[in-house]
Amino acid sequence: MNNSNWIAIVNMAAGGGKTKKDWPFIEQILQREGIRYEAYFTDRRLHASIIARNKIKEGNSKIIVVGGDGTMNEVINGVFAQKRIHTTDVMLGMISVGTGNDWAKTFNIPADYEGAVRTIKRQLTFIQDAGLVHYRKNGKEWKRYFINIAGLGFGAKVVERTNRMKEKGKSGPFLYFYNILYSLMGYRSKKAVIEIDGTSYNRNIFSLNVGIGKYNGGGMIQVPHAIADDGLYSITLIKKIGKLNIIANIKKLYNGKITQHSKVETYMAKSVQIDGSSLLKVETDGESLGHGPVSFEIIPRSVTVISGELSA
Repeated sequence: MNNSNWIAIVNMAAGGGKTKKDWPFIEQILQREGIRYEAYFTDRRLHASIIARNKIKEGNSKIIVVGGDGTMNEVINGVFAQKRIHTTDVMLGMISVGTGNDWAKTFNIPADYEGAVRTIKRQLTFIQDAGLVHYRKNGKEWKRYFINIAGLGFGAKVVERTNRMKEKGKSGPFLYFYNILYSLMGYRSKKAVIEIDGTSYNRNIFSLNVGIGKYNGGGMIQVPHAIADDGLYSITLIKKIGKLNIIANIKKLYNGKITQHSKVETYMAKSVQIDGSSLLKVETDGESLGHGPVSFEIIPRSVTVISGELSA
């Protein structure tokens, strides 16, 4: 096992091409701080998963992710795809260069490159839960691991539109917010049966978030009750709600008070299933996947990440 050197998995397309522009500067900081590494660059979707899986198989166990939440999501799936070592024996550091960088907020990982590199150098670790979702796409069932938040319904539609704009070179902190307002015009809530730890509920779903971390959508706090290592999903369900009501309460999506709204229900659970939901789209960690029916299971304390200083 190679425990001295790091593997840096670099997504040059992250942040609307920001990584490509900033990578030489990031390299200088890594070298100045004495971090020994080999860099590998992604050139297509899911490439980070393949690199992570193969490098762990070759004996590497320390990975620096240079990109956004989607890049980290791909790496996590590579970690779970290999069977050489236990997933917690892989140490993951993050240098955020994405659009939202929501996962990093949970762990107080500095947004500036110098701070992120110093955080990696300190190697203060946290073992967090991971999620596994089964979903449908093109008539087949697929699965995906995630470490932050899965969204269904309206949120997944917003993510899908945002990702299409990113592919066209659009970026910026207000991209997600803009697409919330745009997507509201034609969106309708979907009826589904939700089973939460064995108890079924008939609901008309506007949006559903299944969280391990607190933040998504570029700083929203839709699951403020989330604890990343408690072995439970934190669930926020927004029932059918009027468009003007949503617009009037957008601020609550960002300050964590949305859970106090009369149209919102919250739960804690180890497993979640949503049936009769082929019209409900699903995303994890900002990556558009497919649609329902979906099922979630939690994998407690299964991912070792390097965090910033966490408050008690």
